Amino acid sequence: MMTKTRRLIFWTLACLALIGILAAVSFSRQPLSIHARIAEDGGFMPASIKARVGEPLRLRLISDDVEHSFALGQSDLQPVTFKPGEPAEIELIFDKPGTYTFYTTTPSSLNFWRMRGVIEVSGEGETQISEPPLYVRLGLDLDGEHESEEEHVEWANQPSAERGAAFANQIPAAMLTSNYYVSHSPMEIFDELRRAPALQSLNDEEIWDVVAYVWEQNTSSAALVDGQRLYQTNCAACHGKSGAGDGQFADEMKAIAEKNNDEHGIQAPTDFTDAEHLLEAQPAKLQGLILRGGMGTGMPMWGTIFTDEQTWALIAYLYSFQFEYSQ
Repeated sequence: MMTKTRRLIFWTLACLALIGILAAVSFSRQPLSIHARIAEDGGFMPASIKARVGEPLRLRLISDDVEHSFALGQSDLQPVTFKPGEPAEIELIFDKPGTYTFYTTTPSSLNFWRMRGVIEVSGEGETQISEPPLYVRLGLDLDGEHESEEEHVEWANQPSAERGAAFANQIPAAMLTSNYYVSHSPMEIFDELRRAPALQSLNDEEIWDVVAYVWEQNTSSAALVDGQRLYQTNCAACHGKSGAGDGQFADEMKAIAEKNNDEHGIQAPTDFTDAEHLLEAQPAKLQGLILRGGMGTGMPMWGTIFTDEQTWALIAYLYSFQFEYSQ
């Protein structure tokens, strides 16, 4: 009798253990739910997730109010849109450890850029050792302004790289290197070209054409296309589709800036069509501002989101608001 009882207990416990294992496996395969609300009501919840290299991470994206999107920095994942009552499920697999930022590309409110979270990925794999940003290595002040010998930038025709190509053989070789490009603003190069003996016969507009040519030599048509995509997806809501600082939140940001009168608070979006503002900035300075953000001005940091190639593509596209490229 005792033997039968023990067998019954054994099989009962075994069945319970099997049920527990199956339940655990089933639960582990269920997607993790991420709820999204406009930034003012909480943003993404949870905003911190853990994952392991090589192991699928399934996410169920749920909107609690309006349409949102889920994008993942440093990845090829295209933004996934989801609406109230229409959840979306995605699966992510990471091939190396690190901290990955997820964010929204949908301008659902003024502070939509604050809707961010992180995925902490652990496990074996190559971990990149970051070096100081280029602007730090060059000693650039991100919040300072360059003073050019040119008191006012004014031209009848937009600087053209195609016209500037006619003087390519007269440009000092050093000015066509990538190191020179990243560390000098268009105004600085204009000043130096203006003094170059071989270019003394050119007028100011022709010199600006040469500057446009120098800038075009440091990008490609593919990079400009990618930069335009990145800009329209991530920047146009504030800076405007045409770069004039007139995006859908521009008026609200201007009103806040005027009311608070605080240089460290929300500011009106930069107008990239303002020649004097954009042309005083070195590419390395723009890179720094994109990586770091505007430190409370409303300009988000993108250092954990864009790849290095994407950042430079975006920078090249920003200058296209001033220069007419032939490619």
